[in-house]
Amino acid sequence: MAVTDVQNPLLGETTCGSLLQKLQEIWDEVGESDEQRDKMLLQLEQECLDVYKRKVEQAAKSRAQLLQALSDAKLELSSLLSALGEISFVGIPEKTSGTIKEQLAAIAPALEQLWKQKEERVEEFSDVQAQIQKICGEIAGNLNINNHASTPAVDESDLSLKKLDEYHSQLQELQKEKSERLQKVLEFVSTVHDLCAVLGMDFFTTVTEVHPSLNDSTSVQSKSISNDTLSRLAKTVLALKEDKKQRLHKLQELATQLIDLWNLMDTPLEERRLFDHVTCNISASVDEVTVPGALALDLIEQAEVEVERLDQLKASRMKEIAFKKQTELEEIYARAHIEIDPEAAREKIMALIDSGNVEPTELLADMDNQIANAKEESLSRKDILDKVEKWMSACEEESWLEDYNRDENRYNASRGAHLNLKRAEKARILVNKIPALVDTLVAKTRAWEEDRGISFTYDGVPLLAMLDEYAMLRHEREEEKRRMRDQKKFNEQLNTEQEAIFGSRPSPARPVSTKKVVAPRTNGGANGTPSRRLSLNAHQNGARSTTKDGKRDNTRPVAPVNYVAISKDDDASYVSGTEGDPVPASP
Repeated sequence: MAVTDVQNPLLGETTCGSLLQKLQEIWDEVGESDEQRDKMLLQLEQECLDVYKRKVEQAAKSRAQLLQALSDAKLELSSLLSALGEISFVGIPEKTSGTIKEQLAAIAPALEQLWKQKEERVEEFSDVQAQIQKICGEIAGNLNINNHASTPAVDESDLSLKKLDEYHSQLQELQKEKSERLQKVLEFVSTVHDLCAVLGMDFFTTVTEVHPSLNDSTSVQSKSISNDTLSRLAKTVLALKEDKKQRLHKLQELATQLIDLWNLMDTPLEERRLFDHVTCNISASVDEVTVPGALALDLIEQAEVEVERLDQLKASRMKEIAFKKQTELEEIYARAHIEIDPEAAREKIMALIDSGNVEPTELLADMDNQIANAKEESLSRKDILDKVEKWMSACEEESWLEDYNRDENRYNASRGAHLNLKRAEKARILVNKIPALVDTLVAKTRAWEEDRGISFTYDGVPLLAMLDEYAMLRHEREEEKRRMRDQKKFNEQLNTEQEAIFGSRPSPARPVSTKKVVAPRTNGGANGTPSRRLSLNAHQNGARSTTKDGKRDNTRPVAPVNYVAISKDDDASYVSGTEGDPVPASP
């Protein structure tokens, strides 16, 4: 094979031709044969072919690798777009013409940008999932708030914005639930704080028993919001409220006992003020008690000790207290006009206390029951007693009116005459209402007796008997007034006849009637007639009211001394019929 390459004199490079020429010059100088020269040239040619073959193979292998890289890049590009939820990407070339390296160079920026976007998206997913995992752990109560939870695994096959929005929505719901739970926890903790303050309990000890994160040293966002914590807080609040209710009930009972004991023993006001913090809540509701320490155990124990001390003091003053209650009982019966035997009752109390067979508390409780029964009976008699008082007051006005009508100088212009005249007019109106008042009183008394099955007595005297007696006396008085009117008419007629016969008034003769002018009575019926009401009382142990010290008061009769009213005209005619010269008796 002929070699024609020569050395390039400009570049000074060694070429295959220059080397072959150099070799021929050497062969010429050495004297190599043509056969040997051809053999060496064939060997050189074969070696050149081998080199070209290796280079071609390397080039083919490099092309295959580039094609595989291009295929992988396209596949990765498609996967990234799918994972990110993108249909297309701005940096991806629309046409795939050009060399392999040009195609790879065109795809590389898009791949790099998508990889960066994927990393950012994975970080977003990881952050959202970590928050979701943390809140779920806080709600479940299986997350230690002092330690960070492990980073959750992100599913890189779906990093679309739609999936991310779903995670964000879930996170917002969990954050809302966390906020609501946290608000409940804070409300429970505040309630526990207030209850502990009122009950005098240690708040930090109570609240940390529920969960250590609930004390004030922990930030608000770090407090436990688990279902177990909320449940235990609710149970704690219920337990504290029940404890508060029981303590208040106990304290109110002690306060009631203190007040009763103070009233029994006339405890001075200065000593009572020492327990104002106990008695101030005697009628308060559970929600109204908010003062710190108002229901502390030491305060209740202090009240218990004071009640026990007063109970012991009460036992030593039993007789005085019992007689005080007996006096109260007698006053109730006296106001109700119920007759009792106070001396016998006091002797019985003395005997019971001296015998020691009855506990002081039992004796006082029995007397309290008697007082309660007496008050109940007094209340049932109140309506009737009020009408009895009105009846007696009307009868007293009737008695005054009779005395007023007998006064011959009642119309004189003396001092106070106009006041008496006005009182007389009112008294006549009141007296005219007496019959209706008596009828009402009789009806109510009979209804009361039918309901109770016992007789209604007024200071030991049956009220119906008093009313019947009043009606009978009133009837007698009416008959007496009728007879007086008839007698007056007869006397006037007789005088007229005598004047017609003799021409002048006859000399006084023996009077027909020996009745005298009615004077104000002191303790009897009208016209000096003894009161049948008082005689009835004398047969029935009297009608005197009981005073405070258990003695009988004789100053006021329990029924009016005068039962029957005399009208102004009748009284005047009655007086005129008995005044002046006596009239001879009718034949």
